[in-house]
Amino acid sequence: MTTPVRHDGRLTVALISEVFWEADGVARLEDRLDEAVRHGADLAVLPEIPLNPWSPATKNQREDDAEPMDGPRASAQAKAAARAGIGLVGGIIHRDPQTGRRTQRTLVLDSRGNLVATYEKLHLPDEPGFWEPAHYDPGTAAPTRIDDFGLKIGIQVCSDANRPEGTHLLGGMGAEAVLIPRATEEATYQHWKTVFRANALTSAIYVLSVNRPFTEQGILIGGPSVAVDPHGTVMTETTDRMAIVTLDRSEVERAKVDYPGYLPVRARLYADAWAAIADDAEASAAGATSAAGATSDAPPSEAAAKETDPVRS
Repeated sequence: MTTPVRHDGRLTVALISEVFWEADGVARLEDRLDEAVRHGADLAVLPEIPLNPWSPATKNQREDDAEPMDGPRASAQAKAAARAGIGLVGGIIHRDPQTGRRTQRTLVLDSRGNLVATYEKLHLPDEPGFWEPAHYDPGTAAPTRIDDFGLKIGIQVCSDANRPEGTHLLGGMGAEAVLIPRATEEATYQHWKTVFRANALTSAIYVLSVNRPFTEQGILIGGPSVAVDPHGTVMTETTDRMAIVTLDRSEVERAKVDYPGYLPVRARLYADAWAAIADDAEASAAGATSAAGATSDAPPSEAAAKETDPVRS
C-alpha cells in the first residue's frame, strides 16, 4: 500500500537518525520505514550517505563505497520505500559508469520507490574526520524545487547549509521546506542550530535536518535531529531514533507576510553582483594558470630570476 500524496497543505515527515550499512541494515531500514508509516509519516529522511560507513573519516578511498544508480544501496532504498509505501530521502556515493566521477548524491524516492529527484552535495569539508574531497567531487548544479509530496520541498546536504544562498534560492523558487541529511560532530551542534534557525527565518521556510547518530572510526559524530519552522522557532530537537514532524503550508504563508519574510528578495540585483564576483574569480584563476604555465615553460635560469627578482615578477 502506498501513501497517497496529500492535498491538505500539510506534510508529515519522519527524521530517522540511524545508519544502515551493517549486515542487518536493509532489514532495519525496512522496519524503520514501516514504523514511520505507522506514525502517519508521508516522507522519511535519512542521514547523510545512510547505507555507507562514514568513509570520509580517513582519506582512503574504497572502490566499493561508490556505485551507479542501479547499485545495491540505491536499489535497497528504492525497494524499502516501495515496500513500506512511503516517500524517502536517502543517498549514495555515486560513480558515473562512463567517466568514473564520484559525487555524493541524494536520492528522492516516491512511495512507489520511483526516483523523482537527485541532488549532489556542493560544499565539501576537507579536514580531519571529514576528508570528503578524497572520496567524491562537489556537485555542479544548484538545488531545485521538488513538487511530488504535496508540500514543495528542496534538498541540501550538511555543509551546504553554511552557504545560505542555497536555502534562499529554494525559498525564492517557492519551496516550503528544506530537508538536510547531515553527518556532524555533537560538539558543533549549537553552530548548526544557529545556521538552521537563521536560514529558516530569512527564507520563510521550514528547515529540517537529521544526523548520523554515533561515533564512527573515532570521529565524534552525533547530535540531535532538528526541525525549525518558517519563523525560526525550533519545533523539534531530539536524539531519539525517530522524530515525527508535521509541516503546514499556512505557517509558510504567514511567515511570508511577517517580518522579515515580506522584505523584497531583490534577486536580479544580487544575481548581477554575484555574477561579477564569479567573473572576477574565473579571471583570477585563469591568470594564475597562465602564469604557472609561463613559469614552468621558462628556462631554469629565467624561472629562478622570476622567483627572486621583484621587478621581473
